[in-house]
Amino acid sequence: MKACFFTIGLLFSFLLPAAESVPAAAPAKVYVLPIRENVDTPLAYLVRRGVKEAVKAQAGVLILDMETKGGRADVCMEIIDIIGQFKGQTLTYVNREAYSAGAFIAVGTQKIYMAPQSVIGAAAPILLSPGGGGPQAMPDTMETKMVSAISAKVRTQAEKNGHNKEVVQAMVDKTTELVVDGQMINKKGNILTLTDVEAAKVYGTSSKPLLSLGTVASLDDLLNKLGLAKATVIHIKPSGAERLASWLNVIAPLLLIIGIAGVYIEMKTPGFGAPGMIGIVAFALYFLGGYIAGLSGVEWMFVFAIGLILVIVEIFVFPGTVVPGLIGAGMILAALVMAMVDRWPGMPALPGLPQLRLPVTNLLIAFGGGVAVVWLLSRWLPHTSLFRTMIPASASGVASVQARGTAQSARVGQVGVTQSTLHPGGKAQFGEEMLDVMTQGEMISKGAKVRIIDHSGTEAIVEPAD
Repeated sequence: MKACFFTIGLLFSFLLPAAESVPAAAPAKVYVLPIRENVDTPLAYLVRRGVKEAVKAQAGVLILDMETKGGRADVCMEIIDIIGQFKGQTLTYVNREAYSAGAFIAVGTQKIYMAPQSVIGAAAPILLSPGGGGPQAMPDTMETKMVSAISAKVRTQAEKNGHNKEVVQAMVDKTTELVVDGQMINKKGNILTLTDVEAAKVYGTSSKPLLSLGTVASLDDLLNKLGLAKATVIHIKPSGAERLASWLNVIAPLLLIIGIAGVYIEMKTPGFGAPGMIGIVAFALYFLGGYIAGLSGVEWMFVFAIGLILVIVEIFVFPGTVVPGLIGAGMILAALVMAMVDRWPGMPALPGLPQLRLPVTNLLIAFGGGVAVVWLLSRWLPHTSLFRTMIPASASGVASVQARGTAQSARVGQVGVTQSTLHPGGKAQFGEEMLDVMTQGEMISKGAKVRIIDHSGTEAIVEPAD
């Protein structure tokens, strides 16, 4: 009940005539997010982490401390969507400059304040040359489409947050002429950029400034102006790992392919060695990328580990029991998908299709590539010297790889009895030897006679002896 009254009081405080002030009932926590350098994927990860922390802490105010020359439009829109997840009051403090994508993000907050001699605007889209080169001329048709699409999205944000959409349009589209109360603000052919004084200017009889609610000397002064001098202020700082996460998530399908191949090779060779370690590291990096990006917690790494253990138990300890393997495979698939799902506090347990699109796409690419790699390795690897170096000489009780090959050749043609149902893998007894066997795809029931016809790695390939 107290929380209900508190929330009503907070909403009422935002509707009071003094828009720049927050009364004494203001929330005790304020989160400050730095918008620095280029607007790129690492910044989106930082913002996501900070906003999720603010939502979890039930903070009432989120301030963007902005100083950026802009960046990628797609990442900018992603950041605006992330900020939209915060249900409290959102503000931008233009510390020095908010060009291009920075101006877009500022319009995505409810209020804008500016530091002395700061500027905002120049938000027309540009085309950067590949390889990190400078801006280059954009074809007219492409420029028209880009301007139309971006300006529409930014105007939507401006209307939502009560900003002047004509001002925003003039920042994006050089063909827009901006006239306010008979005064020419921006001539056609120019891209609008405003100083702090110009952005805060009130024209004619309007009580509303052009864009900024005022010039404030510092962030501390802004907190005082908002009545938040005694609030707990939490500054989100870059961890330095966001850039690493951006690379890890780009190569996420490749990491999954390496992980699948590593685990496959490890299961095909006796003992535990380099392939298993490489596979484990690849999977760990995959989960690490999702964790640093603020997409998931470490819990899905544990779910994956438990699932992998169950699959190993099914293959090596209780072959043919089916249930542990199916449960383990389901846990592995769920962990790999959920590690890349962007989840927010209070969301339903099951993610929607938009959230699943990227992780499922990565998983399908990985499984397709993994199957191809495993098939190639199964054909090529056993016949190479690399395969011999990966197998310890005494790992399976055979003195050498050559001796193991001789023993396998001697087994061809032997008849034994299955000790578990083969579908297609399991175990069978040949005289005094218990061997791991697999069929060529068919299922053979427990207690049936089978004949060894070949070997694949350490497993004997069998067929019905009848």
